[in-house]
Amino acid sequence: MMAFIYSYAFILAVLIVATLLEKAGLLRGEGSRKFIHIAVAHWFILAIHTFEGAYAASIVPFSFIILNGLSWRFKLVRAMERTEQDNEGLGTVYYALSLTIITFIAFRYDYLDAGLFAILAMGYGDGLSALTGKHFGKKTVYRKKTYVGSSVMLVFTLAIGFILFPTQIGSVLLIALGATALEMFTKNGFDNLSVPLFIFFLSVVIL
Repeated sequence: MMAFIYSYAFILAVLIVATLLEKAGLLRGEGSRKFIHIAVAHWFILAIHTFEGAYAASIVPFSFIILNGLSWRFKLVRAMERTEQDNEGLGTVYYALSLTIITFIAFRYDYLDAGLFAILAMGYGDGLSALTGKHFGKKTVYRKKTYVGSSVMLVFTLAIGFILFPTQIGSVLLIALGATALEMFTKNGFDNLSVPLFIFFLSVVIL
């Protein structure tokens, strides 16, 4: 029971902080969404230390598939929603879906390091690449993806992978390059599902 309390309290705290920062003018639009995107990824670390079973741990992200869908539809949490009601806004739902799948498999079959790699890479790599690409990217690679944003995605995925798997340099490099390419060519927020699942399953196979 305490694991659920810690989890929901943590996520609620993230949403409150993001909302307050947005109201204070310190975060705006994409900034508040990516703050949540990055911060929530740390829930997996909390889950590793508080949950024991795969089914119990999966309940938290599964519940947010529903909650994020409702928030997208009715704009319940403004800090994490885009103003336009399009498929790209479903990125928060894809985020929760990928987190649910990875959490269940990682806990069920003891692939926690691979799960942590995938979730943190999605949080930091994808989150920061969007922000840096928007503010500093001048030249685009494909659609709205920029060289700057894709480079940030690659660097942070590599950094997280090297920290978790310091002896698997070649494999981490392969995963990071593949994830960066996938993020570059995936559109409409679907990269919140495709990228972490790619990193997770490839990590399970080759790391």
